[in-house]
Parts: sequence; C-alpha cells; structure tokens
Amino acid sequence: MTTGMRLLFAAIGFVAAASLSTPSKADDIGCVKTGFQLIGPDNQICVQAFDDPKVTGVACHLSFAKAGGLGGALGIATDPSKFSLACRQIGAITMSNDLRPNELVFSESASLFFKETKVVRMVDQKRNTLVYLVYSTKLINGSPFNSISTVPIMPWKQ
Repeated sequence: MTTGMRLLFAAIGFVAAASLSTPSKADDIGCVKTGFQLIGPDNQICVQAFDDPKVTGVACHLSFAKAGGLGGALGIATDPSKFSLACRQIGAITMSNDLRPNELVFSESASLFFKETKVVRMVDQKRNTLVYLVYSTKLINGSPFNSISTVPIMPWKQ
C-alpha cells in the first residue's frame, strides 16, 4: 500500500471517528416506523428538538427520515435527505449581540462519511423575523432538499 493510500484511509478513519464521537445537541422526541425491513431495524421518521443557542425563546423541531435495514443497524446507511423543520417562539425572545449572517445553529451527521444535516439562522430585519433553513450537505453535488421555518420577533406576554 502506498503512503498516499495510507494517508487517505487514515483521514477517512479520523473523520468517521470524529463524526461518531460528536455529541448531538438535540433532544430525541420519538420515531415512527415507515417501512418493514427483514434484516435490521425498520425505516423510520424521527423527531428531534433543539434550542437556538444565541436566541433564547426559540425552539425548533426537526423531523427526518432514518434508513433501516442491515446498513442502519451497523450505522453505515446514508439517511435520505428528506426532512421538515418547525421553529416557534416559546418565550420572550432575547438575542445575542453577535448574530452572524447565515449562522449555523444545529448540525448532525446523516451518514458515516461526509453528509450532514444543518440548520442555519438568517435574520430578515425588514420583517423583524428569524428564518431557519434546514438542508443536507453531501461530498459530491450537494442536496437540493431543504425546508424553512420563520419566527416573527414579537413581545411575549406572560
């Protein structure tokens, strides 16, 4: 094996280990089965919840398809890039002073290698609204699947 091949395999192993050891920032809400698999877990749609780390008073719920079968059981299946996002005001909104344009607020691995589901926050100042966009990244060609949710910045009455 050439030195280049060893370096490539070492790099792939490092990325895989790093993605497996990264803790999720989301709370698992639950899953429903969508398709039977003879071997391994069934295909599912799962829901997770996460809070915007720089905007208190906003929570998001993300649903996503999860591949089952033998690949799903071994953790090597690539989850389909199909998801939905709903973000809502759940309390008084207070924002950090250092909000950046298109800021990443959530990221989670969607396969063993080079695919992630990401949520970014955008600020529509003209409409006083936060816009959350979920999309999937792939090593080659990216993914056109996406979903948005908007949260108007409104006073919170208790």
